[in-house]
Amino acid sequence: MDFQNKNVLITGASRGIGKATALAFAAKGAHVGLNFRSNLAEAEKTLEALPGSGHRLFQYDVSVKESTKDLVDDFMAHYGRLDVLVNNAGIGAFHAIDEVDFDTWTQAWDAILGTNLIAVANTCYWATKAMMPHGGGRIVNVSSRGAFRGEPVQPAYGASKAALNSFSQSLAKRLAPHHIYVGVVAPGFTDTDMATEALTPAERDNLLRESPFQRMAQPKEVAHAILFLASEGAEYSSGTIIDVNGASYLR
Repeated sequence: MDFQNKNVLITGASRGIGKATALAFAAKGAHVGLNFRSNLAEAEKTLEALPGSGHRLFQYDVSVKESTKDLVDDFMAHYGRLDVLVNNAGIGAFHAIDEVDFDTWTQAWDAILGTNLIAVANTCYWATKAMMPHGGGRIVNVSSRGAFRGEPVQPAYGASKAALNSFSQSLAKRLAPHHIYVGVVAPGFTDTDMATEALTPAERDNLLRESPFQRMAQPKEVAHAILFLASEGAEYSSGTIIDVNGASYLR
């Protein structure tokens, strides 16, 4: 897979899957725009780690609808063309229906849908407007196995990712005539800093037992699937959802 001189925008790129994806694209010759919301120190570390040149930070909160336009406009002003958009930014929160009060419940739904679905839709809107005059491009959205198996203690998270899958496939059908190809990668639990911070040792052990590999996905394994969907020659895979969950959930 060669991305020499391609311009790639990745949301949620300061660490975890976003960081691994940025490293993978940069290693293949791409110019990478790293979007992040607030963690400047981590974003700068990721930027410094990228091989090659032409990379840049873009600090925008994509859950703010006006910021999605500003992000794409800023990217286009700097690079002149957007070849690949990777929507990786996402959040989760525990809000089991039988445990939380109504305010906590509604706040979780508003925040999670706002970031995991609406922000992606808005970023795709402006990215599409940027790609169409330049002959097309690629969009890869990062979903989750939770879209298929359910998320009992994070129902808004599971719902947001299921909706993201449907949205992505709708775009794949609509945008194919414009040579914009849309794919989805649906990881299982991935071994990131965020996972380490969120899990107790017992929860981690339970997750490890879910897969016959008896381990979590590594961020670079998710990045590998993202690069495939963004690559030349993968056009006829538009609309595809690639599971990267170590056979922990099969559908």
